[in-house]
Amino acid sequence: MRRLLKIIRNLVLLIVAGIVVLAGVLAFNVVARGSRQVQVAAIPRADVDKQGAAQRLSEAIRFQTISNFLNPEQDADALRGLQAHIAASFPAFHAAARREVIGTYSLLYTWEGSDPKAQPIALLAHQDVVPIAPGTEKDWQQKPFDGAVADGFIWGRGSWDDKGNLYAMLEAAEQMAKNDFRPKRTIYFAFGHDEEVAGTRGAKAIAAALAARGVKLDFVLDEGLLITEGIMKGLDKPAALIGVAEKGYSTLVLTARTAPGHSSMPPRETAIGMMSAALVRLEDHRLPAHVRGAVAEMFDTLAPEMSGFNRVVLSNLWLFKPLLLREFEKSGPTEAMVRTTTALTIFNAGDKDNVLPGNAEATVNFRLLPGDTEASVTDHVRSTIANHKISIAAFPGNTDPPPVTGTASKSYSALTRSIREVYPDAIVAPGLMIAATDSRHYAGLTDNIFRFSPVRANSDDLKRFHGTNERLSIEGYADMIRFYRRLIENTAG
Repeated sequence: MRRLLKIIRNLVLLIVAGIVVLAGVLAFNVVARGSRQVQVAAIPRADVDKQGAAQRLSEAIRFQTISNFLNPEQDADALRGLQAHIAASFPAFHAAARREVIGTYSLLYTWEGSDPKAQPIALLAHQDVVPIAPGTEKDWQQKPFDGAVADGFIWGRGSWDDKGNLYAMLEAAEQMAKNDFRPKRTIYFAFGHDEEVAGTRGAKAIAAALAARGVKLDFVLDEGLLITEGIMKGLDKPAALIGVAEKGYSTLVLTARTAPGHSSMPPRETAIGMMSAALVRLEDHRLPAHVRGAVAEMFDTLAPEMSGFNRVVLSNLWLFKPLLLREFEKSGPTEAMVRTTTALTIFNAGDKDNVLPGNAEATVNFRLLPGDTEASVTDHVRSTIANHKISIAAFPGNTDPPPVTGTASKSYSALTRSIREVYPDAIVAPGLMIAATDSRHYAGLTDNIFRFSPVRANSDDLKRFHGTNERLSIEGYADMIRFYRRLIENTAG
C-alpha cells in the first residue's frame, strides 16, 4: 500500500512539475515576443480638399465601368467617359506625367524621376467595377451609380473597389505636382480596365509593355488588405494588414457523360447523380488547413499586440495551432486564410423534365494557398471524386499563387512607416490576400509586391465589398489621399 501511495505521489509531482514547466514555457514565449512595430514620430496632417475630392470621386462613380469577360466592349463608352473625367480633373499631374493607353482601355502614366539610376515603383488600381446583383437595386440606400455624397459618405459601386484608390492616388499626385514636386525615382501609375474579370487584357498588357522596355521595379503597390477595426479578437487597435502574398485562382470544370434516355426507364447511374455525389465528396473532403507563410508571420507580428489568452495562443502556436484552426474554420472569411477553399459555383444539367440528360457539368472554383498549385488541386479533385467517368478541365485564366514577398526589404519598411505616420493608432502586419488582384501580372517585374488599401473597415463594412450599399467615408477618403502622398514622399521624394 505504501509503495502504491509513493507511486501516486511521484506521478502527481511529475504532473505538477510538467504543468509548471509548461506554464513557464508559455509565459516565456509571451514575454520574449516584443513588439515589431516601427516607431515613428507624429507628422502634421496634410491639408486635403475633402469636399472637392469627394465630388470628383462622386462623378467618377457615375460612369458604369462594369467589365465583362465575354464582351470586353460592354463598358467601352463608360471607360472613355471616365478617362476624359480623369484628364479634366487632374491637369497638373497630366502636365507632369506621360500618359499612354495600353490594351485598348488601360492607362499607364509615367512620372519621370530625376535619378535615372533609382529603380522605379508602380502604383496600381483598376477602373472597372462589378455589377449590381439583380434584384438588389432596391436595397441600396442611395442609387448605386448616382455617386451620392450624403451623411458623410461617398456612395456607390466603385467608391471602395477600386475608384477610391485610383482617385486618391491622382488627388495626391495632383497636389504634389501643383507644388512643383518631382520624384527622384520614376513612378508608374498603372490603371487596368478589366481587373474584375482577370486583368488579362489590361494589367497583363501593361506588365508586358514594361517588361519589353526592360523595366525592373523596386516595388508594386496594389489594392488589397485593409485597416480592420474590431475584427480580430484580443486586438484593441486597428490592424493594417499588408498583403505580401496572394492566393492562386483555379477554376475546374467537371463533366459527367452518360447515354441520354427516357425518364420512365432510369438506369442505376445518371449524369446528375454521378455529378451530385462527386460534388458532395468535394465539399466533405476539403483540402487541409495550414498556418504557414504569410499567415504565420502575421500571427507572429500580432501576438505581442494581443491581450489575454489570445496573446498566449498566438505566442505558442506550437501547442495551440489545432485550437486556432478549429476557431478559424467556423467562418468563411477566417477559414479562407488557412485553407485552399473549394467553392461550387455553377451547375448545368438537363432541359426537360422527362428526359435524362447525357451530360451534367459543374464548375468549382478554388483559391489556392501559397504552396498549393493547380496541378496539386487537380490531383486532389481526381482522387476525391474517384470516378473516371467524370472529366476535369481547367478554366482559362487560372494562375498559381504568385511568389511571397519578404518583409526584410527597404520598400516594406517604407510602406510600414508610411502607414504608421498617417494611421498612428494602427498595428501593421503582413498578411495573405485571399482574393486575386492585378498585381499578380507584375510578378516578373519585381520581387516586392504589396497589396494594401488604406481603408478603415469594420465587420459591417466588409459586407459592402462587392455587395449592397458600397460607400467610402469622406474623412477616410481624405486619409487615403494623405497616405498616398506620404508614401510617394517616403519612397520617391
